[in-house]
Amino acid sequence: MEGAGGWLLLAGAQATGLLAALERAVASAPAPRGSRLAHHRPRTRGGLLRTLLFLGAVGVRRPWDLRGYSGEGLAVLSGRRQAYGYRTLERFLRELAAAGGAQTLTDALGQWTTQLWQTQRLRVAGTPPSFYIDSHRKAVYSDVLVPRGLVGRRGAVLGCRTLLLLHDADGHPLFVTTQRGDLHLTVGVPEFLARYEAHNPPLSGFVIDREGMAAEFLAQLTQAGRQVVTLLRRDQYTDLSSFSAVGPFVPWRYDRRGRLIQEVAAARYRLPRPAQPDEALELSVALVRDLRPRRPAPPSSERDDALEAALRHGGPLPPVPPRPRLVPIVATRPVADPVSLAAAYLRRWPAQENSLKDFLLPLGLDTNHGYGKRPVVNSENAKRRAAVQRRLTTLARSAAGARRRAAEALEDYARHATLTQHYLGHAYGTLNRQRAQRRAHGERSAAPLTAEERAALDHATRLEEHATLHWAYAARLWARQRHETAKAQRYAREGWRFQQYLDELIAHERPMFELDNAQDQIMNVCTLALTNLVLWVRDQYFPASYGQATWARLAPFFRLPGRITLSPTTVHVALRPFNDRALRRDLALLCERIGTLGPRLPDGRALVVSIASADRPLLDEQSQEVA
Repeated sequence: MEGAGGWLLLAGAQATGLLAALERAVASAPAPRGSRLAHHRPRTRGGLLRTLLFLGAVGVRRPWDLRGYSGEGLAVLSGRRQAYGYRTLERFLRELAAAGGAQTLTDALGQWTTQLWQTQRLRVAGTPPSFYIDSHRKAVYSDVLVPRGLVGRRGAVLGCRTLLLLHDADGHPLFVTTQRGDLHLTVGVPEFLARYEAHNPPLSGFVIDREGMAAEFLAQLTQAGRQVVTLLRRDQYTDLSSFSAVGPFVPWRYDRRGRLIQEVAAARYRLPRPAQPDEALELSVALVRDLRPRRPAPPSSERDDALEAALRHGGPLPPVPPRPRLVPIVATRPVADPVSLAAAYLRRWPAQENSLKDFLLPLGLDTNHGYGKRPVVNSENAKRRAAVQRRLTTLARSAAGARRRAAEALEDYARHATLTQHYLGHAYGTLNRQRAQRRAHGERSAAPLTAEERAALDHATRLEEHATLHWAYAARLWARQRHETAKAQRYAREGWRFQQYLDELIAHERPMFELDNAQDQIMNVCTLALTNLVLWVRDQYFPASYGQATWARLAPFFRLPGRITLSPTTVHVALRPFNDRALRRDLALLCERIGTLGPRLPDGRALVVSIASADRPLLDEQSQEVA
């Protein structure tokens, strides 16, 4: 027998409560017509649920892998001689998803984990929250287009599923939901919280990644009475001048040599809201100043030339960039102690990120289950079409405005050109009449002008000046008309290109399919439940040296073969010893601790765990006999 069955007994009442909650959730799910789910006996249903729950513990990633599984652990858990086969388990998973089991199992998981870790503790006013919410994307490779997102582990935009996870301060995963791959964290969190709080006490606050640094999102949660702690994005501040009410920096963290590496100060920050520019969101800030030297910048020819010139001519050295780096951690409610605020956010990495890396992913969280699809609107092309349509509307409005301004300029040009011709005609007519009169009287052109002739000449000069001004303004109007006409033609050409691009988008649009996440959500619930069982067993029974042990270190114990012997008063589990001395010593300490605590099963029988005698001498004992 593999050790998974024995450790299920060791989990005792916690595993029994989990299985009872899951079985009630499955029993309450309405079975589809023609499915076998409605005809399953409670024992069969419980065995299938145990098989799904402990797949990751025995190293099986998906039901398909049961085709090559030859162990006995899943058989012991399901109460059969052999473990359920691939077809039986896959049919059960499919029918359970069709019956709405994903939602009922998710609600049951949230209630069970909340009771298991007693996460709802009374919080002191002014202290940061101790819950962590983040998203995790797992890639889905498919021949068709599915909603895509940034998969952090691969650093690429791929078709994927988005998981929203809730952890407590100790890194225990409490709740999970599975969503579309293109879901943004700020869009999914309100529904995620509403679903969790439907069967659990409300969360007064939580810590979220900087992806949640959106003004309207934070304002909505603040109006709902929640406290949100997150990290300010780099493009939202420049230096200390971006913050107000900056307090004194106090020492916070030291390195192994006792040197100060980080200090923290309290500050305030006004986050502008695009929807309501007059109402900025006031945030409390813990300014962490990192005193560790940055990585050296790559060599630059300009910097080297400036340094060489300064050394050669004795001038001032080029300025050195400041070493301290600011890490602003913000909260939507006032926090009395900036140190506690900074510590609450920085604990997100060991509490949440390490939980993913050390337990959830090794136990199969990244494995996909169920590839049922339904056609949906291509969200990527819809965004592109909306952007192109907005640009087309803007170009059409701009072209219409340019044509209107060109027509107005042409009309004004015609009016001023007419006035220019009118003034010039009057001016030259006056001069020509005066010249004709002098010739008629036989006067020479060099003869002095009379007062009447001088007045006529001055009038003609003024008319010529008016004509010059109108012609200059008409020239400017003509240039404006040419400029606006060229703009209208440019807008028309650009609009034609965008229209061609829009037509190509519509003609070559790929159909998008949304994945059915019900089966995957059921398996994610099982993975989280198994992780909580493993963490509970580790915290309760393993030696103190295993307080931070990961699944890679605990897996040999959970997969250790052994034998279970039943009696009316006791259940005896005899585990096969390790060949490694250190593991054998730790196993002896584990059995001693279990004997000291004296756990009992829900039926009242005592659980006894011991190391079975070896059927053959161990290698180290053989070497001693030879010596």
